[in-house]
Amino acid sequence: MKFNDILSMSLNSLIHRRLRSWLTALGIVVGVAAVVALVSVGQGLQQAVQSQLGGLGANIISVSLGFQRAEGGFSFGGERVRTSSSSNLTDSDIRTIRATPGILYVDGIVSGRADVTFSGESASLSIQGVDTSVWKFMVTTKLESGRYLSSGDAYATVISNNVAHGLFKHDVLLNSIITIGGHSFRVVGILQSGAAGFGGGGGSTIYVSKDDARRVITSLDLASNQYSSVSAQTIQSADIQAVVNQLTSNLMLTRHVTNNTRDFTVTSALSMQQSISSVTSTITYFLAGIAGISLLVGGIGIANTMFMSVVERTRQIGVLKSLGTTNNEVMKLFLTESGLLGLIGGVIGVIVGIGLSEMISLLGMRMGLFGSRGGGLQTVVSPEVVFLVIGFSLFIGAISGLFPARRAAHLQPVDALRYE
Repeated sequence: MKFNDILSMSLNSLIHRRLRSWLTALGIVVGVAAVVALVSVGQGLQQAVQSQLGGLGANIISVSLGFQRAEGGFSFGGERVRTSSSSNLTDSDIRTIRATPGILYVDGIVSGRADVTFSGESASLSIQGVDTSVWKFMVTTKLESGRYLSSGDAYATVISNNVAHGLFKHDVLLNSIITIGGHSFRVVGILQSGAAGFGGGGGSTIYVSKDDARRVITSLDLASNQYSSVSAQTIQSADIQAVVNQLTSNLMLTRHVTNNTRDFTVTSALSMQQSISSVTSTITYFLAGIAGISLLVGGIGIANTMFMSVVERTRQIGVLKSLGTTNNEVMKLFLTESGLLGLIGGVIGVIVGIGLSEMISLLGMRMGLFGSRGGGLQTVVSPEVVFLVIGFSLFIGAISGLFPARRAAHLQPVDALRYE
């Protein structure tokens, strides 16, 4: 028996029992649709997070106060975590960072909050004082208008997009005068809307020189040579993790601390992106695994249908065998039939899953999930996922029909013809 004959007989059998075939394939449709929709959400989430983190700059390293460590001993729910923080970051630390191989620019940052007044309205906003001689080389967000802060700038400010548009009743335009902590500042630059990375356009942040920041942040408890945090930029060819490790060792040496007394944390945007990417990938696999259970349930439905088909077609199997059909050909006949159920269910399931994915994407746009300016969460259906789930549904269908096919193949022609 040729394969074309086997395929034709399998299709005729499915068409003859069309209602049962559709109900059986429905289990595969639901499973595949769930896998496609949930994986598309996971991949969309991963892209959204990576887009949000893109403004951090892959070669930016941040040094901040405090270090978390796990302590031994019994505690309910796991290890106890202690955060240590002692002395502030100083000019000495900046010199150490600058002397580390692979570091290109270093910026000591003074941060806090201050009252900001514009056009009769006031708001408490985040103030970030930067080193104006290097900040323009390290900032990761482009300008909407104006310029970055430059060396010698005094009482000049660059504002985030949210401060310029939407925070106050009237837009803060370029060259506007705003009052920060009782001092008048001229707006020389407005950042584009974007991720809140180093100098990012996200959030409600105002950037001034570090000297001006010390004047306007009234709650600041830092000496003239101390900083809230330090950011550094590496050369393009540097191994980020190697620089982080070397920088950590150098700071531990100059700050006279050990692993047990360490009071600072060194992080890189690249490692943060990799960590979050790993987490979102795990979430995607977890969602796919949950949805994959539906595929297994659909496979059980195919197996049940094929067992019933073997029972109903016992006499037909006897006739085929009496005409010279081999056990192998009978087995191929039923495997092809079960495989077609899986394939048809997989194709329809992909179409339904893509439709569900688009609906989720539209819902995300309306709710503004993970998007700026209402961009929303965009689900992503990759061709790899489509081919993978179709292939897997075909595999599930074939495997589900394996035992019924073996049973049909081993029926004796005489016994099959006598079956009522």
